[in-house]
Order: sequence, then C-alpha cells, then structure tokens
Amino acid sequence: MFPRHIYGGISRLVCGKNKLKSSKKYSNGTSPIQRSDSQVDSVLQKYDTQQRKYLKEPCILVDSADHVIGSASKKDCHLLTNISQGMLHRAFSVFLFNNKTELLLQQRADTKITFPGMFTNTCCSHPLSTTLELEERNALGVRRAAQRKLFHELGIPPDQIPLDKIKYITRIQYSARNIPNDGIFAENEIDYVLFVLREVTLNINQNEVKTYQYVSQAQLKDMIAQADLGQVALTPWFRLICKNFLFDWWANLHKMETIKDHKNIHFLS
Repeated sequence: MFPRHIYGGISRLVCGKNKLKSSKKYSNGTSPIQRSDSQVDSVLQKYDTQQRKYLKEPCILVDSADHVIGSASKKDCHLLTNISQGMLHRAFSVFLFNNKTELLLQQRADTKITFPGMFTNTCCSHPLSTTLELEERNALGVRRAAQRKLFHELGIPPDQIPLDKIKYITRIQYSARNIPNDGIFAENEIDYVLFVLREVTLNINQNEVKTYQYVSQAQLKDMIAQADLGQVALTPWFRLICKNFLFDWWANLHKMETIKDHKNIHFLS
C-alpha cells in the first residue's frame, strides 16, 4: 500500500535537527532567503488584521518521532530562521468525502499569509498547545482540533462530524517554503492525515476560504495535470499526498481499517 520511500518506523525518519540547517533545500530545490525580525514585522503589516492575530496561537513543538517537546507561536513555527535550526511542529490535514465519495477541496483565501489562493484538501491546520488538543490517546487532541477548524473555516457544525467519524489514517513529515516565496515563512510539519466520510452543510468563512468544490478522482487527476502546466495552484502538502497515497486510499475509502498506519511517519519530499 505504501511506496518504497516510506521509512519503516519513526526511528529512521530523516527529519531531525541535524537535517534542517540553513542550507536546507525545499521542494523546488532552492534554499530560502531569510529576513531579519524587523523585516518580518514590516512585511506582516500589509496582511489582514485577523490573519495576523492567528499568528499568536500556541502550536505544538515535536521532535522527529512526534514526541511533544514544547510550544511556540504559529508565527515562530513558520519562520524560516527557526525551521533552518530544526523547529518542527504538529499539524493535520482533513480529507472529507461525501456519500458519492467525492472529495471536498477548498481554495485558500487571498487573505492567508501562507499559500494564499491555492487549492488544497478540505482543511489544513494545527492542534493547539492546550489540554484538550494535546491529548494523544487515539489522536484525540488532533481530532478535536480538526472538528474545531472544520467549523471555523467551513462552518460545518460539530454535531455533523462527531469525533468518532474523524478517522486518523497516518502521519507524514514534509517541508515546503511559502508560495509566493517571501523569504519569511515555510512549513516543517508532522502532519496527521484524517479522513471523514459524511454529508455536511457548509457556511464558509471568507477570511479563510475563497471557494470550495467537490471533486471525483477523475476530476482531481485533471486538476493535478493542470497544476503541472501551471494553470492551477495546489498546496505542496496536498500535491505530495496526492502523488504518494491519496488515490490508493480513496479506492479503499469504505475499508479504512486496511489503510491505517499509526506506527510509521512517512517522510515526503
């Protein structure tokens, strides 16, 4: 089920601090241009006020084996200057399918500080460093965070997506610089992949989501082909998951137990 580049067991991941020095290459093969704190603060002034407030949220710092080692603001977790020294944080990516097994995609709002206007999976965000969202039993904290953000971004009522319907599939680890490359922000995450198979109602938060659409497998493959031609923009983590896993998982959507892998963290690049 998993491709050959998957590392067997968390102890073999190539994502530790020694692998993330300032010479780190990102998905397009380039090294980041880093800016000073004053330059960062100056650049941030042009962004949406609400999005700047979210940069204060406390995210969960982890080591390469996904053990919690502390917390840091969302801003600090995404700064190239910190990522180049090995800062790694916990995240999640939700893939929500309707009863026709179509996948709900969102286009990130233009107000977003990272990856604005890009198409991606249903919801991508971070559990917060709070008692409820730090709970690790059955990935309960991450699933609570997903339920919270599905309501925040897409207006999906929590009672339509009970926690037991949010299925933890596996974890990936990836790095990607911001698009457009601002020399300030990037991603370096251990990302929990979560599947939901439910009919839901939507009431999108336009500060978070520009548009949304349900797609079939064939339609998503067409989108990926368009992205390869530069005609549509997909987030880097979504492209990596599509390339390595998604269509195999999609084919087994009604047999989710067969695709779960909670032992390994899959390093994608």
